[in-house]
This record gives sequence, C-alpha cells and structure tokens, in this order.
Amino acid sequence: MTGDSVIIDSHAHFVGGPGLHALWTALEAAGTYGPAPTIAGLEDGLREGVEKQIRLMDEVGTDLQLTSPRPFVLKHSHRPGRIVHSWARVYNDAIAYQVGQQSGRVLGVGALPQVDGAPITEVFDELDRVVDDLGFVGVLLNPDPSEGAGTSPVLGDEYWYPLYERLQAMDVPVLLHSAGCYGRENYSEHFISEESLAILSVIRAGVFRQFPGLKIVVPHGGGSIPYQIGRWMAHDRTYPEAGREPFEESLRRFWFDTCLYTPAAIALLVETVGADRVLFGTERPGSGAPLDDLKPVIEAIPGFSAADRSAIFAANARTVYSRVDKLLSPAGKAIGVAG
Repeated sequence: MTGDSVIIDSHAHFVGGPGLHALWTALEAAGTYGPAPTIAGLEDGLREGVEKQIRLMDEVGTDLQLTSPRPFVLKHSHRPGRIVHSWARVYNDAIAYQVGQQSGRVLGVGALPQVDGAPITEVFDELDRVVDDLGFVGVLLNPDPSEGAGTSPVLGDEYWYPLYERLQAMDVPVLLHSAGCYGRENYSEHFISEESLAILSVIRAGVFRQFPGLKIVVPHGGGSIPYQIGRWMAHDRTYPEAGREPFEESLRRFWFDTCLYTPAAIALLVETVGADRVLFGTERPGSGAPLDDLKPVIEAIPGFSAADRSAIFAANARTVYSRVDKLLSPAGKAIGVAG
C-alpha cells in the first residue's frame, strides 16, 4: 500500500445481502418496544457481500475502498428517533465486520444517527464509537435529515457548529451525502441539490474561518457549483462582503470526488478547484454503472500530469483521511479494526 500506483476509491457503499436491510422492517414494526438489532446470524451474507465488492474492485484495479452505508436507506426522518440510532449502529457494525474480513482492502466510513429535529450532539456517542472502537476513517454527514421536508437547517447554521468543533478536534473528515428524499425530487436529484446548497451556505456563513481544520468532502463533483461558478463569482463581486475571501478561494477549502463519470465534467472540476482538491471516487457499485470504471477515464484526460493523477488516485485521500495510513501496516493490511 505504498507508491504512486496505489488506487484508493474514497466513495463506495455497502455491498451485502438482504438480511441486513430486513432488520429495518423489524425495527420499524417494533418501534421502541423491540430489542436493539445485531448482526448475529447475518455473517454469511456479509461475507458474500464484501467478497463481491472485492471482485468488483479487482475488475478495475482498485486497491482500497472506503465503504460507507447506502445513504438513501439511513432513515433519518423516521420516528421514533431511537430506531434511527439503532439502525445506524447495526449498519456500522455490519461494515466493521466486512472490514475485518478483508483487511487492507476496505475501510469504514460510518453513519451518524442524525434524527430530524434532534440536537446534533446526539450523534456524538456513535461518532466516538465508530472512530475509537471500530477504527473507521471518516463519517457520512447528511445535510438534510428531514429528507425533503424542508425543516433541516442549512450547513452554515450554528445548529451544526458543535459537530464541526468535534470533527475538527478529532481530525475526522465527513463525506457530505444526502440520504432519502420524500419531496419533489428523487434521491439522486436531491443529492445534487443538497450538495450545492451545502457549499453555498458553508461559504456564506464563513464556516472555515471558525473551523479551519474541518474536512468536508463533497461527492459527485460538488453538486452544481463547480459548473456554475461564474454565477457565484459574479454574485460575490456584485454584493461584496467585508472580510470575505473571493468565492473561488473559498471553494478550494472543500474536497471533491470524481464520481461524475464523464471526462469533460471531471476535467472541468479539476480545472476549477485544482487536482490537489480532488479524490478518486466511483461509487462502484452504484448509480454510474456501467460508467464507473473511472481510472482509464482519468488517465486519458489530456493535460493531467503524472503528479495530478497520483494526487487524485491516492495522495489526496491519504491527506483527507489521515487514519488510512495509520490503519495500514507496512504489509498493506488493516490493523486495529473490528473483525
């Protein structure tokens, strides 16, 4: 796991059998009366799932994937809130089990039990658990736990600041990823809308001035923002605010991934924010199939230097997810993770 040839896919989601998701039905039916679910009895399906994931990685030459829950099934708007916490916990346990089965090939990015309307501090226990006990390298952050109801504060709101402070202190990056959506949009449309709104609200509020060490990865190429940057640059120059840096400089305080699928879009992203702010991400398997074999796409883009490709394929992920190298032994095996 050393050298310029390593490929780290920073954006991948859980691969597994139906057993885990069947637990949600029992949770929802029982509400607060049922026991907390566990992964006991699901081990065969979890092993088969991660073995399939490794086959998919090997087909395209990926060395390591950072695996997170499938966001659109995290149920953040459901009631009672206790079952959201139980669901996040068991999902994280399932990923930790898979990490233990394939040491050095997958590492965990955990779910936070965000409950619509609840204080964000309620996620702290699970944040600490996935990092300290399960050995995960980051967490998902849903910018809209109301899942389309319109009641979630934007990410520039002070509601989120206790979490930002804790993430910065722990050096835990977040992959910004919406979950489900029950409004006018389907979930893929909702992802792009929320990613765009998140970037704008964080920049507008000056979040990075208060939390300069906060690491936010915006997937899917940053929503619409890198491709509409002229609009926001023009807005900044028309309505300047004292003390606020130019929009294009603020944009480079985020990180982005390549889960865009087309060479023109990836090239524009890199041209806009710089190769040093872009992580290789495919969401393979995900909504991009059969377009999610992105390594040859990136290698074929004119104008990318060897240093650019090395940064995108691995070096940037190691910078953002600082625990990756700490969890990998010299032999390339994950250590200190739950098995």
